[in-house]
Amino acid sequence: MANNEIIAVTSRKLCTRPFLEQLERVAGQHPKAIMLREKDLPEETYERLAGEVLTLCRNYDVELILHNFPAVAKKLGIRTVHLPLGELRKFRDGGGAVGICSACFPGKAEGRRGDGLNIGCSVHSPEEAKEAEQLGAAYLTAGHIYATDCKPDIPPRGLSFLREVCRSVTIPVYAIGGIGLKGGRLEEVMEAGAKGACVMSDFMRV
Repeated sequence: MANNEIIAVTSRKLCTRPFLEQLERVAGQHPKAIMLREKDLPEETYERLAGEVLTLCRNYDVELILHNFPAVAKKLGIRTVHLPLGELRKFRDGGGAVGICSACFPGKAEGRRGDGLNIGCSVHSPEEAKEAEQLGAAYLTAGHIYATDCKPDIPPRGLSFLREVCRSVTIPVYAIGGIGLKGGRLEEVMEAGAKGACVMSDFMRV
């Protein structure tokens, strides 16, 4: 499977080398995008880091997705931000303009383009997937599909769950959870209807 169907998700706590050095190695693999998912950072610190990572991503022509902080995305000129469903609800209720960039994540939602941000959303059920699409999400991440060290106490939802989510929406779905760069799971989630997959651990150790 080509890396252009894979979103690399970051976790600096998994890195054994300096974080930006690691992300340069990731960018060199040319994934579809890098999602900067450093959820423990306050907004000001996250913004500084995002600016550094944006420069790196531009050098490799790799899309950067921010996790939360829509204001930071707009300030830095980053067109895509990923939100939990609860945050997407708040963003829409607050009057945030969600614009869909068809070049980033093409799908039915591209008909709802605007001057705002490209929004991705994390979902954990077909019902959540439908709601996120109705709220203007351009793509979804659905999981966790396989057992993962990130959530050792929560059973994986499996491929049947992924199939249900993919059938319930018309926008791209990216599987997440327990998926590596090798081992056949990338192919499995694609066969279940996913557009691609999110990979964290393998990219943070590449």
